Amino acid sequence: MKLSLRPIAHFLAFATTLTLAVGLPNTEARAVTYSEKELDQSKFVLVAAPVGTSGLHQLLILEQISTDKQCWSESSTGPVIIDPLLLGFDFTGLCSRSVDSNGYSIRVDGEDLGLRYLLQIRKTDTDMILVGVPDSKAGGDQVIELGRTNGLTPGFAKIELNPEWRLTKRTFKKKTLGHVYLSKGVNAIPFPDVENDIYLKEISQAVALKFIAGFEDNTFRPLDSLTREQLVSMILESLKNIPGINFDVPDQVTSNPYPDVTANRWSAAKIAFAQKNNIVKGYPEGTFQPAKEVTRAEMMAVIKQAAEYAKSLGGQSTELAPQKTATNFTDTSNHWAAAIITQMSSYCGVASPLNEKGLAFEPNQSAQRNYAAAATLRMLNCVKAEGPSTAPTTTPGTPTVPMPKVPMPSVPKPQVPTPNGVTPSVPMPTVPTPQVPTPKAPEVAPAPATPAPEVAPANPAVPTP
Repeated sequence: MKLSLRPIAHFLAFATTLTLAVGLPNTEARAVTYSEKELDQSKFVLVAAPVGTSGLHQLLILEQISTDKQCWSESSTGPVIIDPLLLGFDFTGLCSRSVDSNGYSIRVDGEDLGLRYLLQIRKTDTDMILVGVPDSKAGGDQVIELGRTNGLTPGFAKIELNPEWRLTKRTFKKKTLGHVYLSKGVNAIPFPDVENDIYLKEISQAVALKFIAGFEDNTFRPLDSLTREQLVSMILESLKNIPGINFDVPDQVTSNPYPDVTANRWSAAKIAFAQKNNIVKGYPEGTFQPAKEVTRAEMMAVIKQAAEYAKSLGGQSTELAPQKTATNFTDTSNHWAAAIITQMSSYCGVASPLNEKGLAFEPNQSAQRNYAAAATLRMLNCVKAEGPSTAPTTTPGTPTVPMPKVPMPSVPKPQVPTPNGVTPSVPMPTVPTPQVPTPKAPEVAPAPATPAPEVAPANPAVPTP
């Protein structure tokens, strides 16, 4: 695809003038403490945009605000070529773009680093790399790599962010501003209604990993219960964050995985996948009851099976070795899931007392979104820790691999009753898929077409004898 660089040259000219201010003290930024808001990542694209005919590129961030007109298109691979369609029409109210440090900056663990790091694109012989370049006068540290184009082109190329990075927007006094953050780590308070939640830190990390999200009204609803299908969705989305394992969940199925889960249900493909891989089971009578609230015990059973599945994909032993002393719960000894709950309490504390107080687990109580996020995150971290060592993540203050010295553009910086005499089978909670439009459903990784919170949820089935 042949593109004229003239429109974009004008498009970025304004940014170049603003670049002159980069690195200068920003009184407002220093005097004000900003927060950040999680975003639907699918509505944004990071672009390595050519700077005139210099052969250099700089960062351009495009946002699709309205669906009336497409703001850009993507084609090819290695790298993915971007066609900035918005250059051909008046994109006011339809698209937005951030072209310099006035429109974007780096944020790590809730700290705005816009005055310490400049975002630039560096070229190697085979790639273009988005990096945060430290401003030594402002207290910057080592170069930080944020993403790559995975190939070279003289035109516009899509930048793929490294897994630990995401886009958020700056907020001030609960008002969302236009400034875009390339953010890593924990957003101190991702949603107003979790500010005082006991699981705040883990909710923030879970949201950052995109296996659970908030609702369209910018709430998380931490005390809402999960359904069996929502839990399945959430668990499968969480496993995508484990390095070195690959699995493909089909988008649809041609037959009903259970009599009460039709092939056209938003969660059918995920439920079928989880069933096939022994992550969940249905009830003894053959149903799955996808919309039923999942119990804390059932959730433990599903998380255990998911951890074993993930370890098997990584070529490891599926044994979940104790990482801490098991908790001696006071109310699980005669429960069908007693052994599972005890085991998961020793596996990085996945199973913990209700609201983290006392010694009661409350196995038959419905699992709430806050604890579901925390328990899933604990499992995820435990599996990661047991897996093959991976390269350390680069953060300010941590040495990084030296970047190639090449020219750089001057860019701005359930609960389920157990029948008498019958031991339930491994339960699966129902959790909403991430970021999928559904009735009263929160924004989550995949978004189901059924009311469900924005999280990758799933419900375990009642274990069968």
